[in-house]
Amino acid sequence: MKFRFCIVLFLCWIVSSCATWYQRTAAFQDAVSKGEFEQAEKLLQKDKKQARDKNKILYYLNQGYVEFMLGHYEKSNQAFEIAEQLTEDQQRNLLTEAAVLISNPEIRPYRPEDFEVIMINFYKALNYLQLNNMEDALVEVRKINIRLQQLNDKYPDHKNRYQRDAFAQLLMGLIYDAAGDYNNAFIAYRNAYNTYQTDYLKNFGLAAPEQLEKDLLRTAYQSGLTQELAGYEKEFQQKYTPAPLPANGQLVFFWLNGFGPVKAEWGITFTKIDKGDGVIVFHNEELGLTFPFFWGNGYSENDRNSLANIDVVRVVFPKYVERPRPFTQGVISYDGKNYTLQMAEDINQIAFKTLHDRMLRELSNSLLRVGIKQGLKYATSKQNEWLGLAVSLTNAITEKADTRNWQTLPYSISYARVPLQASENNIELKFSGNHPGTQDLQKLTIPANGKRTRFFVYTTL
Repeated sequence: MKFRFCIVLFLCWIVSSCATWYQRTAAFQDAVSKGEFEQAEKLLQKDKKQARDKNKILYYLNQGYVEFMLGHYEKSNQAFEIAEQLTEDQQRNLLTEAAVLISNPEIRPYRPEDFEVIMINFYKALNYLQLNNMEDALVEVRKINIRLQQLNDKYPDHKNRYQRDAFAQLLMGLIYDAAGDYNNAFIAYRNAYNTYQTDYLKNFGLAAPEQLEKDLLRTAYQSGLTQELAGYEKEFQQKYTPAPLPANGQLVFFWLNGFGPVKAEWGITFTKIDKGDGVIVFHNEELGLTFPFFWGNGYSENDRNSLANIDVVRVVFPKYVERPRPFTQGVISYDGKNYTLQMAEDINQIAFKTLHDRMLRELSNSLLRVGIKQGLKYATSKQNEWLGLAVSLTNAITEKADTRNWQTLPYSISYARVPLQASENNIELKFSGNHPGTQDLQKLTIPANGKRTRFFVYTTL
C-alpha cells in the first residue's frame, strides 16, 4: 500500500514537471506582452535563483530585453554581455551530457538556438545605436557572421539553412552608410542582397527589401563604381538619379513586430525494422524519416535484449508554436509621403527552420536510447506489474523535450529610410493586420541628428 501511495505522489510530481517553459514563466511573459516592463523587471529581480542555475543564460537574455525596452541601454548591454560570455564559455560537460543520454535535456544548462546567439549581438548593436555609438555597434554586427560561421562549423555536414544573416549584413551597410563610408556600405549592401536572393528567398521566403536595392544603387554611385551601378540598374530595371542629401539628415526606422514562437513538446512514432546481421532501422512513413543502426561493440547484451521486446518507438522533441503577430503591415507618413516598413528579418521562419534542421541531426541520437528504455519498461512490466509501472513513470519524467527558449524576441524586423526636413519631425505610424479592424495609429516627434542619420526603434507587442 505504501508503494502504491509513493507511485501516486510520483505521478503528481510528473504532472507538475511536464509544464512547458512558457507555462512556468507565465507571469513574466504576461507582464512583457502587456508592456508592463517595470513589473517584468521586478519579477526578474525576485527570481535571482534563475541567475545562478541552469537557466541563467535565459535570465540575462530576458534582463537585457527588459532594460532595452525601458530605455536603459547601458544596463541592457551589461546583461547581454553576460549572456554572450556564457554562450562563449559553454563547454561540453561530459558528466551532464552523459546524464542526458538517460535523462532529459532540461537537466543541463540551457544552450541557445543558433539564431538566439546571433540576436544577442543584434540587440547590443541596437543599444549602441541608441547611445549614438556607431563604432561599437559596428563591432557587434561584424561579430554576427563570424559567430554564425563558428556555430555552423560544429556540424560536419553543415546541414543548417541559417548560415548567413542577411539582416546583419544590411545593418552593417546602414552603419557604414551613416558614417559616410560609402565604399564599405556598398560592399555590405551587396553581401546582404546576395544573401537575401539566395539563402533567404529559398529557405525563409524573404526577398531583398526594395530599400536595399535603392541604397545599393546610391552607394555604388557615391563610390564611383560605374560598372557595378550599371549592372544593378539593369538587374533592378531602374535608372539611378542622384539627389541632394537631406538638409537635416535621415531617419532609419526599425520596427520590431510581435513575439517569436514558443516551444512545446511533440512526439514522433517510429517502427522498428530488423534487417538482420546486426542492422536495425527506425522508420516513420508520415514524415519520410529513416534511421539505420548497426549493433556494434558499443552496446551490451542487455541493451539488445531490451530493444528486441519492442516494435514501435516514440521519441519526444521540442516544436515551435507560432504566436501570431499583431500587425502585418506598417507605413510611416511624413511630409506628405508614405514610406512602407519593409521586412528585413523573419525571426519566426528562421526559428522554425533551424529547429527542424537540429531535429534531423539529433533524432538519431535519441532513437536508440529511447528504444532501449521502452524495451526495458516492457520487460520489467512482464515480471512485476508495479515495478513495471514505476519504470514507466520514470521513463515519462526522464524522456522529456527541452521547451526552453528566448521568448521575448520579435516575430519580425522591418525598416524604412526617411529623409528629414526639420530639426523636429512629426511622423505618423499606421499599422494594420489581416483582419478588418486590426489597425493602430500612432504619432511621434523625432528630432533630427544634425545632418547625420538618426536610428530609431519602435516595438509593437
